[in-house]
Amino acid sequence: MEKTKLKKIIPKWKIKVKVRQLGKRITKDYKDKNPILVGILKGSFVFLSDLIREIKIPHEVDFISVVSYGSEKKASGVVRLLKDLSSNIEERDVIIVEDIVDTGLTLNYIRENLLTRKPKSLEIVTLLDKREKRKVKIPIKHIGFQVPDSFVVGYGLDFGENYRNLPYIAKMDERK
Repeated sequence: MEKTKLKKIIPKWKIKVKVRQLGKRITKDYKDKNPILVGILKGSFVFLSDLIREIKIPHEVDFISVVSYGSEKKASGVVRLLKDLSSNIEERDVIIVEDIVDTGLTLNYIRENLLTRKPKSLEIVTLLDKREKRKVKIPIKHIGFQVPDSFVVGYGLDFGENYRNLPYIAKMDERK
């Protein structure tokens, strides 16, 4: 098997600066509130852990995990819940924390599912936005970076459960 080639597209320092900015915005937006941040497992955990350290107001954290069915190259839009929230979010300010939004199908499922639980508010923050791939309209309040239509890894994003530990975002070489 050939060694995978990676091209760094967002260095660690830029991610750190952007996460700090997002934390300041959330702090300002939710002043005098106690939001619950819902991380979507597994990819968002690195981003979420850094983000919560930049949010300077009381807040809670919970997680949800889903799996999308379909081929590896194409999302089917069929989603199965693997881990549900531990918290009751009724009348709570909820912020969904996502690592990357591409087609929006899975995130749309999660958003619609959480809206049925009657939160006071529901907003989305994502580190990466791959807008070119979008199949459904998703109202994203805070976006870290726009990325091209390439497969990216690092900072929690994986390929076959590898590369999550990279402190930067890299584009995988698409040559075979």
